[in-house]
Amino acid sequence: MLDLIKYIVGTFAENPSEAEYLVNENENIVNVTVVLSEDDMGKVIGRQGKIAKAMRTLVKAASAKSGKKYNIEIKEKSEIVR
Repeated sequence: MLDLIKYIVGTFAENPSEAEYLVNENENIVNVTVVLSEDDMGKVIGRQGKIAKAMRTLVKAASAKSGKKYNIEIKEKSEIVR
C-alpha cells in the first residue's frame, strides 16, 4: 500500500525524492505520515483537499481485502519534531 501512496505523491510533488514516509503499524491500523517540503504541500493536497481525499479513497479501496485500515496524514517538514 505504501507503494501506491508513494506513486500518488510522486505524481503531484515537484520533488518526490525529498518526501519522507513515516509508517506506524499497530495491529490492523496503519498510520502513514507523508512529510513534504513547503513547496509540495499545496500540490499534493490539491484545491480544497481534493487530491488528498482521492488518495485516501484509493488507499481505502485497495486495502479492503487486506483487512487493515490505513490513515494518511500529510505534514510539512517544519511541523515534524524529531
